[in-house]
Amino acid sequence: MSLTTVFFQMLALLVMIAAGWIAARTGMLDAHTNGQLSKLIVNIFNPLLIFSSAASAVGTMPRATLGAVALIAAGMFLVFILAGMVMVPFFDKDPAQRAIFQLMFVFSNLGFIGVPVVRSVLGPEYVIYITPFLLVYGLVFYTYGVALMEGRFSLAALKSMVNPGNIACVLALVLVVFSLPLPDFLLTAATYLGNVTTPLALMAVGYTLAHSDPRQIAGDVRLYVFSAIKLLALPLAMLPLLRLLPVDASLVPVCMVMFGMPVGNMPLMLGTQKGIDCRVCTAAIIMTTILCVVTVPIILAIAV
Repeated sequence: MSLTTVFFQMLALLVMIAAGWIAARTGMLDAHTNGQLSKLIVNIFNPLLIFSSAASAVGTMPRATLGAVALIAAGMFLVFILAGMVMVPFFDKDPAQRAIFQLMFVFSNLGFIGVPVVRSVLGPEYVIYITPFLLVYGLVFYTYGVALMEGRFSLAALKSMVNPGNIACVLALVLVVFSLPLPDFLLTAATYLGNVTTPLALMAVGYTLAHSDPRQIAGDVRLYVFSAIKLLALPLAMLPLLRLLPVDASLVPVCMVMFGMPVGNMPLMLGTQKGIDCRVCTAAIIMTTILCVVTVPIILAIAV
């Protein structure tokens, strides 16, 4: 297990956050620009990240394995959603902040942190098994996540499920299931545009951080409790259930890495787009990312 790799991945994350912080403090990134970037990330760049990840996996994963991992991913999101519903009321009384905490429980950083950790610790041949998690992530985010931020589940809210993110997820699933190759020029374009997601999203984190009080981040006891639940308690609680499933034992570490990832950037992007105060989300992203340097090795040591 390479703790050094996880550490340097976290340093790369912090550098991109710092770039957003500097841009905000020097006036290069203002509130209007940050809001527009959030819309681009949610509606263009992140959908293409999911689509290009799946397109790159065409023809390399057996359908049975794809289905098994997809079911595990769906189970992970179901557990996280239910756990959030139970625990979120203890974290905040404000409805908007409760929605943000719920998103933080459900949506983790499966790509930027998960991919390099799996590649370095388990081997590059296991990266392909992250694709079903990314596909299910996209479907859940652009259905449940968007509807949650609308504040209600209704026919009107269902309209938000027809969006670029869900369209990209459906197309990606079709490509993988039917082994349809994507022309190289389209795959290259989708990959380049999707890769924009990480730096821009993290710069948005830096923007919010520049307008936050660091003392409030370090002094918010809720975030320590939240981090312990998300990074350790939930993943370890799911391990016995995972071992009961008829899946190859070699997939267990991959799934455990996915279970134990820190808070992702998309809750911040969606919250910012909706005009919600996301300082607690920014703090949670930073804190859980730093803490996962310790918690991921613990989870893998127990799982393996």
